[in-house]
Amino acid sequence: MFKKKFFSTFKKGFFIGFSSFLLGSGASILAPQSSASPGFFEYQWDPEPGYKRLNYYQSSSERNERSTYYFFLKGKERKEDIEKLTIAVPDYFEAKIKTKKLSLCKVKIGGYSGRTRCLENIPSLIEINEKQTTIEILPEKPIPQNKDNYALVMKIFNPRNRGMFQFSALSQKSGDIPISTYLGTWNIDIQ
Repeated sequence: MFKKKFFSTFKKGFFIGFSSFLLGSGASILAPQSSASPGFFEYQWDPEPGYKRLNYYQSSSERNERSTYYFFLKGKERKEDIEKLTIAVPDYFEAKIKTKKLSLCKVKIGGYSGRTRCLENIPSLIEINEKQTTIEILPEKPIPQNKDNYALVMKIFNPRNRGMFQFSALSQKSGDIPISTYLGTWNIDIQ
């Protein structure tokens, strides 16, 4: 009698355990699979028409740390020679930008095999307005429309506030009527 009751209880327990195992594993097989998006993926809910994302390199994204920014202007992003480059800085980017810490250079963009570095400095006049919302760069010779990569190098202390900051680039070439052309936007992230 004891053996009969034991086997009956054992069969019920085994059946319940095995059934829950099958249902659990079957649910994971039938459940929709999800995957996380990689860090370089950028998504905007309602992108503005004409928005163009530009690449940059930032040595540190931590608040209040010293950082070097490389705002890249790749050859394929320039549709014409650039005689004047204007960068719009957001007014809530509370970092002290100094002209002596800014430079324009021909750059080698780094990757897995090498670091980002300047190949040749481009002599230029750099001005910042009082509110530090506009940086104007006037190179001695126009930046040519070719395959070479150029960058504005900025050495600053990151702001105290976290957030995402959009720096927009406008180019201008000489002519009878100087017209600014939108090049794109760098999205800087401070953590």
